[in-house]
Amino acid sequence: MRSPLAYAPGRGALSDAHALAASAYLGSIAITAFVFSNPIVLAGAGAAAVVAGLAAGARGALGLAVRWALGLAVVFVVVNAIAAQRGDTILLRGGEVPVLGRVDVSAEALAEGAILALRLMVVMMVFAVHSATVDPDRLLRLLRPIAGRSALTASLLTRLVPVAAADHSRLAEAAALRGPGAAEVSRAAMARRLVAGSLDRAVDVAATLELRGYALGAPRSGRSDRPSRASAPFLLAGIAIALAALGASAAGVGGFEAYPRITMDAGAATIGLAAALPCFAAMPFLPRWVARNRRTRAPRGRARVARTSGYADG
Repeated sequence: MRSPLAYAPGRGALSDAHALAASAYLGSIAITAFVFSNPIVLAGAGAAAVVAGLAAGARGALGLAVRWALGLAVVFVVVNAIAAQRGDTILLRGGEVPVLGRVDVSAEALAEGAILALRLMVVMMVFAVHSATVDPDRLLRLLRPIAGRSALTASLLTRLVPVAAADHSRLAEAAALRGPGAAEVSRAAMARRLVAGSLDRAVDVAATLELRGYALGAPRSGRSDRPSRASAPFLLAGIAIALAALGASAAGVGGFEAYPRITMDAGAATIGLAAALPCFAAMPFLPRWVARNRRTRAPRGRARVARTSGYADG
């Protein structure tokens, strides 16, 4: 079973773009999520990630990232509510805990945990779309002159993370097919088998790379990617998103403070920035959408003309 995070060529315009343009386009959305803590702007960045993923044909990667992020979101909110003993609005007085001391849950700590969880979801969606749509070999060739070993490590990660996800799915399916009389497989046992398989695969990958001469260094004359017509719109959209986010942050737009009380900028500039992010994200896909609509409308128009001419001849 193929993982939704695995790269599949021919997904669409984003897959056809140069690795630098696609990475700049998706990275600008992640930068926006890291720069702002305002939930309105984060919601706009999340909408931009959804638009990019759906338009690029990475619906499965988006769904998987959202499921993983929701599970981690609960952990973020709970841990931050316990660890961050700040805030004026106390919702629950937990009393004294032997190791942690006095534990009080405040609304501000819950809000900060929710903001961290929302930022995590946006970033996970962005990198899930990147993993599914950007060719890791092109990314390796792009980064090899700058940092060859780091580029190789990043390329291997983008290749092996979907393989590990597929291994987990196969192990879970095999455990479900053992029958009602078999003992239930715990999560710890599943994790041990997954880690053991990953370590065995890591040894095989290391031996294969050594046999192919990666220990001697990368060759000087590497084949460079040819520029694509789809690269320029994605590069411009990424620059526009990054400039809009950094400019708005420098201008004080989209402010948010969780402590001592929750203060949030919900002005027109903040709402406008959040609305502009998905619009910028959709811009590179508009030429292909327009061309596709023209192709679908053209046969209908020709058929209508043919029917009209047939009636006239009759």
